[in-house]
Amino acid sequence: MNQDLSILQLVLGASWVVQLVMLLLVAVSIASWAAIFRKLYALKRVNSLNDDFEREFWSGTSLNDLFAAATQNAKLAGPMERIFASGMREYQKLRERRVQDAATLMDGARRAMRASYQREVDAVETHLSFLASVGSVSPYVGLFGTVWGIMHAFTGLASLQQVTLATVAPGIAEALVATAIGLFAAIPAVVAYNRFARDIDRVAIRLETFIEEFSNILQRNLSIAGPGPSTPATHGSSAAASTASAAGAATVTPSGH
Repeated sequence: MNQDLSILQLVLGASWVVQLVMLLLVAVSIASWAAIFRKLYALKRVNSLNDDFEREFWSGTSLNDLFAAATQNAKLAGPMERIFASGMREYQKLRERRVQDAATLMDGARRAMRASYQREVDAVETHLSFLASVGSVSPYVGLFGTVWGIMHAFTGLASLQQVTLATVAPGIAEALVATAIGLFAAIPAVVAYNRFARDIDRVAIRLETFIEEFSNILQRNLSIAGPGPSTPATHGSSAAASTASAAGAATVTPSGH
């Protein structure tokens, strides 16, 4: 057998079981890279949409206008905007039913936002478990191919009268290619998983912070306007809290932002 073997020759010279393992690992590697690029794009889009909505939210735009925009453009809305819409929708429903207890109003809005938050986090975590599986399983699949290839190589040496390194090395090299491909599939998946897990944690913390800030705004509106069928009208970093209008709407100032 030619001692100057290329990777292609090693693959073609391997047993069909090892070739099947290699093919599986190459397919998994391609799928993991596709998942990595999709996740990069998805996280970039999520952060961009959250930035846009948060900028609009703190600009002093009417909460009613924000809610109307969120409902009209639901398919284009980001996670933060959908959480806002869920909380606002529940808040409006309870006030329209003339719920008088402020704690009930706030609890309903919070529950709606927490449920929406969980859906958004689950959505942004898509493909993460796949990358974790690729990173943990691929090396073992490659090792299986290597062990099988070495067994096949030594079985083929049984009929030889004299065994030298030159006769053993090609078979072992063919088997080791499976381990190399397994590591090639696993390493990028592990690195990407760690990176995405950190980025998703940051997104989750940001959404939780928004829920608390928006809850504070609703709470201040209740303390100013009192329970009733209306919704808060405006808010902004430069607005001062005022008394409720005849319709019961209030202007509030989000503190600490």
